[in-house]
Amino acid sequence: MATQQPIDLSRPLTVGEVAHRSGVPVSTVHFYESKGLIASTRSGGNQRRFPSLVLRRIAIIKVAQRAGIPLEEIKEALCRYPADSKLSAKQWHEMSSLWRVSLDERITRLQRLRDELDSCIGCGCLSMEDCPLRNPGDILGQEGAGPRILERPLSAPEQAQG
Repeated sequence: MATQQPIDLSRPLTVGEVAHRSGVPVSTVHFYESKGLIASTRSGGNQRRFPSLVLRRIAIIKVAQRAGIPLEEIKEALCRYPADSKLSAKQWHEMSSLWRVSLDERITRLQRLRDELDSCIGCGCLSMEDCPLRNPGDILGQEGAGPRILERPLSAPEQAQG
């Protein structure tokens, strides 16, 4: 059985090494770079090279994506800190606190969707029995297209709950 040599963390990593060590495909590494989430330099042969710190950034991106954070929000959060530095516990706490507000709002909206899914969603169709009670005279349709009831602003109790 062959033993693997430890990777020299001071040496820039190839895109293949980054993909292997981060657990994402090479195409994802390229995608993250094209979106400005990570950055590379170019070797003399014009090949991408990444600092080992990029592995931590990719881990943060993966965790945030699993939590449902949009890439643009991830980018905004990561841009607050230098790309060539390791995030401290305090910085991670700041970043996750920003995401907590967004996640809480999303959770509240999903709970609302779950709880109201069997009844009228306010689309203005007036085809369900309770639509005349929730949307008499298609007043929601006058506000605009789409599921108006589910898109209404969160109430104070819902905001406090999140």
